[in-house]
Amino acid sequence: MKQMMTLTTRNQLKVMGEPLRAEIMMHLIERPYTGQQLAEAMNIPRGKMHYHLKELEKNDLIEMVKTEEKNGILQKFYQAVAAGFTISEKLLPHRSEINQTTRQVINSILDRAKHRVQNAPDYAFEDKNQSENPEDWGYITTNGEFKATEEQFIEWKKKYYALMREFEQLGEETSEETNTYYFLHIGFQIEEEAFQIPIDKGTSDDEDFKK
Repeated sequence: MKQMMTLTTRNQLKVMGEPLRAEIMMHLIERPYTGQQLAEAMNIPRGKMHYHLKELEKNDLIEMVKTEEKNGILQKFYQAVAAGFTISEKLLPHRSEINQTTRQVINSILDRAKHRVQNAPDYAFEDKNQSENPEDWGYITTNGEFKATEEQFIEWKKKYYALMREFEQLGEETSEETNTYYFLHIGFQIEEEAFQIPIDKGTSDDEDFKK
């Protein structure tokens, strides 16, 4: 699987902007599935699932990565062609469709994250250190609003990605037993601020904060 793929056709935009197909893509980014497995996981009729898989494959968004024979039947496993997607500049005239596709992909990511939270083991949210300081907890939950120029936001984001790459390498550099941590990263510009009550930056009673 490639790290990134650029969407170059209007049909690809439309396919990715359809809620059900966007949700299918979220599954196929995680690991390969057969049509039957996806149909069961998403509670969708198998025939309908195969139709959507064919549309995704026709638009070069997924590919068959392996086959297995089970009870005399050849099973086909599909996987997304990339872990992430960008949009070609030549599609910029279709801005409304780009915005719709982006919103739908983000919504599908959020839905998938909700599923991961609901199915996480109980110990994932235990406060093993018995600390009131969120920095000592074994999980992260935070959301907030920050003021910056677009240039400042982009420069900060580069540092953030570098920090995530550093975190990813930690597990590769140790011989000790490691845990697997799930992360969700979403940030975007807004018009109306939601956080109207000033929060004392010197306290840690609340994880939600505003600068």
